[in-house]
Amino acid sequence: MKQTLPTQPGPIGVFDSGYGGLTILSKIREALPQYDFIYLGDNARAPYGTRSFDIVYEFTLQAVRRLFELGCHLVILACNTASAKALRSIQINNLPTIDPDRRVLGVIRPTVECIGNLTHTRHIGVLGTAGTIKSESYVMEVRKLFPDIRVSGQACPMWVPLVEYGESQSDGADYFVQKYIDALLAQDERIDTVILGCTHYPLLLPKIRRYMPEGITIVSQGELVAESLKDYLRRHPDMDARCTRGGGCTYYTTESEEKFADSASAFLNETIRVSRLDLNE
Repeated sequence: MKQTLPTQPGPIGVFDSGYGGLTILSKIREALPQYDFIYLGDNARAPYGTRSFDIVYEFTLQAVRRLFELGCHLVILACNTASAKALRSIQINNLPTIDPDRRVLGVIRPTVECIGNLTHTRHIGVLGTAGTIKSESYVMEVRKLFPDIRVSGQACPMWVPLVEYGESQSDGADYFVQKYIDALLAQDERIDTVILGCTHYPLLLPKIRRYMPEGITIVSQGELVAESLKDYLRRHPDMDARCTRGGGCTYYTTESEEKFADSASAFLNETIRVSRLDLNE
């Protein structure tokens, strides 16, 4: 049965399994300050990185449906795992039934599009969650656009917990940052460009820069996704007209409002108000 959804213009939805998508939201709001946004973090069920394809797809679809119900016509999956494991299925299998005029976009394609201009050796690396690396989504996207580029991937299972528990700048984080960088570069000594394939990782940038050899370009996603969205709205005036402009942002979490607000301060330079919702309802 087709879902009855609000038809009037609404905010742009931004979804992540937790807090990392706030790094994407921050850059999008810098690039498009006049637009309204809703951010939804599924913190109660995070992290997504170690979950199966089917579960990530199920959870992400629930979030997308809820954002549509809240008035969004356009939703950004500001989560590499959701983009890798759920985006394509939602676009093909669900949007035609839910509403063929609504759109869901991810963060992997905009990140990959710039790679051809950055790498000189045509050997790149991706640091990401176990789910993103196992999905080989970056490998497939790079292969489509730049078949001559070789991609090596390295899972970094400890990086998200370090960020989520406020340990990203602690001395103890150094071991794990160096460990995964060394493991990636050991796969291919010709790597000259490394993608941070998880939205949490920008909070580890000071340490990543410390242990990344000189001469290797580090690609963070926020600015790339923001510019891609700006370009998308310019090329799709029909969708642009469905996005409200009041410069506001509403925040939702599936866990504790207080916990989300406290943790979000590590990602945003502002105090925010948060409401809780249940995606299982």
